[in-house]
Amino acid sequence: MSSNNMVHNTIIVGSGPAGLTAAIYTARGRLDPLVIEGYQAGGQLMLTSEVENFPGFKDGIMGPELMMEFRAQAERFGAEFITKNVTKVELDGDIKKVWVDDDLYLAHTVIISTGASANLLGLKNESRLMGRGVSTCATCDGFFFRDKTIAVVGGGDSAMEEATFLTRFAKKVYIIHRREGFRASKIMFEKAENNPKIEFIINTIVTDVVGEDAVTAAKLQNTQTGEEAELPIDGLFVAIGHTPNTELFKNQVTMDEKGYIITSSDKSHITATNIPGVFACGDVQDKRYRQAITAAGSGCSAALDAEHYLESLPEVEDVSEPVAA
Repeated sequence: MSSNNMVHNTIIVGSGPAGLTAAIYTARGRLDPLVIEGYQAGGQLMLTSEVENFPGFKDGIMGPELMMEFRAQAERFGAEFITKNVTKVELDGDIKKVWVDDDLYLAHTVIISTGASANLLGLKNESRLMGRGVSTCATCDGFFFRDKTIAVVGGGDSAMEEATFLTRFAKKVYIIHRREGFRASKIMFEKAENNPKIEFIINTIVTDVVGEDAVTAAKLQNTQTGEEAELPIDGLFVAIGHTPNTELFKNQVTMDEKGYIITSSDKSHITATNIPGVFACGDVQDKRYRQAITAAGSGCSAALDAEHYLESLPEVEDVSEPVAA
């Protein structure tokens, strides 16, 4: 139901670990948050099989199950959900405007938690085998590849860092790069180059990943000769960067050159954007850690920052405030 005649205390855009944690905290704070979770609710953990590094689950938990637990907890405290995409926002002014198709929703504060999407290779079987040997996060999934053979695709610092980290578990790590030169910094490249477990395959692209229920090989093609080959591997890690989901907020909130939202260094409101009353949390503003637990932590911070902001507005009551249509 459209909330055209009501100004919400808080609208949360996005529903990964950051957005849902913000929903839990704002709901428990009696702010009656409206969460516009999107058609692809739950964030990147919905694409993850088993999560073993989130505190409180000693035996691990499936990514989608963890997100459903987050959501149910927020609902328990009164958060309202809309399972559609936000189509437009106007964030300037005291009252923020958020559209879902033709429905307009109003709020005193907006928390942006739309996350970032890992850049993929666009292979035929890449998405099908995601979580079954294909991964975009070494720190999330490296533990599952003890004594296995892994390939990392990429040529920047992220690829070098992921490959080096994976040598803690794997017996062999290939770094596959489409060119001979690397974008990685010299220190990161040399660290990978000097690691005895790492072998470079250059001037090569991955044309597909092979396997029924799990990855068994990668199909390769030499970019100079066109020669094709199949590399037996147990896992393929794609490390070609992330794209923050911030297109909706361009020309409104301040972003860096890659599109990540810049949040305040002001210790009193660390998740604040350049627009008063607008906060950002999770991977949409974190290009370094990109972990479920750090996203959840920043969601908590955004909720508390929004609550403190609302307390500074004398006309705002504890619950959503009706206004004239």
